[in-house]
Amino acid sequence: MDPQLTTTPATARTDVPQSDQPIAAEPITPAAVRLLGLALTGGTLAWATSVLLFGTVNEGVEERIGSLTGVAFQLGLFALLAVQIRTRATGDSRVSRAMLKVELGLLAPATLWSLLNGLLPESAQDHVAMGILDVFWPLSMLGMLVIGVKLAVAGRWRGPLRWWPLIAESWFAVTMPALILAGEDGARWIGGGHLLLGYATLGLLLTLRPSLVLPR
Repeated sequence: MDPQLTTTPATARTDVPQSDQPIAAEPITPAAVRLLGLALTGGTLAWATSVLLFGTVNEGVEERIGSLTGVAFQLGLFALLAVQIRTRATGDSRVSRAMLKVELGLLAPATLWSLLNGLLPESAQDHVAMGILDVFWPLSMLGMLVIGVKLAVAGRWRGPLRWWPLIAESWFAVTMPALILAGEDGARWIGGGHLLLGYATLGLLLTLRPSLVLPR
């Protein structure tokens, strides 16, 4: 006898690796991207103002203001990372997604250092734990630079938002040589100006053009 025909649909495959599965059509809403973009711009403006007024190397009350406004900036970076993670901005592979989570791990202790440096008495700021946390500040900024390069190569974000993260996240690579070559006064203007051109503008672009980071 001929085999009977069946209309039972084929079972769904469950052996497809998670990294190979397509991402959702809209993993984050445009409204959320706008809100997180505003958080990035607001935090950056707070720290940029401190840098332009007091520089990047200071003491006393000015140092505390710099640290606490630095916390606002770092919270803005968390907002940026939230958008990058939700849109898989660096790519779909496990390594591409993991690098964003590694950056979260670097940024968290760096933010804790900024908060403690702004609040603790001076006698406590020389504790060895503060020295360890302080290392995460430059590491987190270098991590953002790596993400900026990977994001541009991946090409998931489009238009100016494909390249602006690289401009913004080159802050450390631009400001630290400026501090060495141009001194504290030069680094103040270069660092503060770069924050406005880079991260503050990036936040505005996310606010005004959220569709450029969402899947087509």
